Amino acid sequence: MSTTDKQRTFATINPTSEDEIKTYTYMTTDDAKNAVKQCHNAYLEWRMKPIEERGKIIKAIGEELMNQKDKLAALMTEEMGKLVKHGLQEIELCAGICKFTATEGINVLKDEERELADGGKGIITYSPIGVIYGIQPWNFPAYQVIRYSIVNLMAGNGVLLKHAQNVTGSALLLQEIYETAGLPKDLFKVLIIDHDQSDKIIEHDLVRGVTLTGSSEAGKIIGKKSGEVLKKTVLELGSNDAYLVLEDADVALAAKTCVQGRVYNNGETCVAAKRFIVTEKVYEEFKAAFVEGMKSIVTGDPTDKASKMGPLARKDLREKLHDQVEKSVKNGAKITLGGELPKGKGYFYPATVLEHVKPGQPAYDDELFGPVASLIKAKDDEDAMRIANDSRFGLGGGIFSKDENKAIELARKHFDTGMININSYGLAQPNMPFGGIKNSGFGREHGGFGIREFINAKSIFIPKKK
Repeated sequence: MSTTDKQRTFATINPTSEDEIKTYTYMTTDDAKNAVKQCHNAYLEWRMKPIEERGKIIKAIGEELMNQKDKLAALMTEEMGKLVKHGLQEIELCAGICKFTATEGINVLKDEERELADGGKGIITYSPIGVIYGIQPWNFPAYQVIRYSIVNLMAGNGVLLKHAQNVTGSALLLQEIYETAGLPKDLFKVLIIDHDQSDKIIEHDLVRGVTLTGSSEAGKIIGKKSGEVLKKTVLELGSNDAYLVLEDADVALAAKTCVQGRVYNNGETCVAAKRFIVTEKVYEEFKAAFVEGMKSIVTGDPTDKASKMGPLARKDLREKLHDQVEKSVKNGAKITLGGELPKGKGYFYPATVLEHVKPGQPAYDDELFGPVASLIKAKDDEDAMRIANDSRFGLGGGIFSKDENKAIELARKHFDTGMININSYGLAQPNMPFGGIKNSGFGREHGGFGIREFINAKSIFIPKKK
C-alpha cells in the first residue's frame, strides 16, 4: 500500500460553529482487512462463551454508557448538532436496549424441542454465524450502533462498524465504552474507511452478514453488493412518515405532538413525523395550532438549554433540504412558515411548514431530512388513510383519533408501514421491533427480533428409539 494511501485524512466539522473538530487518518485497505481477521478470531472465542456470560457483559455495556453519558452526549452534539438533552435521551434508550437484550436474549436464543412426525425428536438450536458488518449514519451516533451491535454480540457474533465520517469520534468512544465494560478486544471494531474500501469488506470471506441504516438509494447499492456475494442483509432505510389527524381527533394534542415529531433531533430522524394528513373537518383548526407551535421553535446553539432545535449536521444536507423545498414550491406548494436560508455561521434551517402539497413534489414523494412539515388536506378518514399509503416508503407513522379502538384497527389492517404511534410520537422501545417495509427496507432490529437476524437456526434430528 502506498505512503499516500496511508496518509489520507479527513476532518470532522462542528455544524454549529463550522470549526474543525479533529483530523482522522483513513485505514489502509490492508489494515481494514486485518481488522476483519482480528474480529473473526475474537468471535471464535466469544461464540463459545455461555450466553449468560455474554449477557453480563452486554448489561455492563449499558451501565458504562450511563457512566459516560455526559461525555458521549457532548461529543454527539459537537459532531452532529443535536440538542444535548436529546443526546442524553438517546443514551438512555441505548442503555435500555442493553438491559433488555442481556435478559431477553437468553430466552430468545434458548434451544427448542419438537416432536417429529416419525416419533423422533427434533432440536432447534440458534448459533452465531460470524462477523457482522454495520454501515451506520450520523443522526443517532450511539443508537444506530447499539441497535445492531448489541443483539449481534449477545448472539455470539463479532461486529464491525463503518460509521458516518462526521461522527467518527463518537464511534471510537463507543468502542472504548464497550471494552471498558469488559467486551473482549477486537470483537467490536471501528473501521475508518471510505466507500470503495467498504465494498471490499462486504466481499471479505469472513464477513457473514451486512446491515445498513441509510437512504433507499444506499440500500439498493448495499443490497446488490451483498447479494452478489450471497451475504444476508438487514436494511433500515428512509421514509416520509404520515401522521393522520382524523375527524374525531383531539386537535390540540395532535398539533402539539406533531410539532415534537417533526423537529425532534433537528428533524433529522428516519421515523420523524413528516407528512401531516388532516381531514377537512379539522384541517383549519389543526393548521392554526400546528403553525403556531412550529413558530415557537427557537433555533440556536444546541448546548444552550433555551434552544429547541440545533443546526443540520452538514452543509450539503442543508443545501439538499432547501432545494427540495424550492422544487416543491415550483410545483405548487406554498410556504406557510419558514423556508428561508438564515444568514450567519452554522448549518441552521428554520422550522418550515408547506401547504398545497401534492404528488410530484419532493414534499409529498420524498424524504425531507430536516424540520420541514408537509400539510395535506384529506376529504375524510378513508381518504386520509389512502394518502398515507400513497408512498413508496413504509417505516413509521401515526394516527390521532379519540376512538382508540378504531385507530388500532386502522393500524392493524390498513396502515402499510412497520410502526404506528396512536395519539403519540416516539422513536423506539427496547422491547418492540424496529423496521419497515417497501422502500424503507427489510429486517427488524431489537425487541427480541434483531437477535435472530444473523444466526443459524440449526435443525438436529434424533430418531425414535426402537
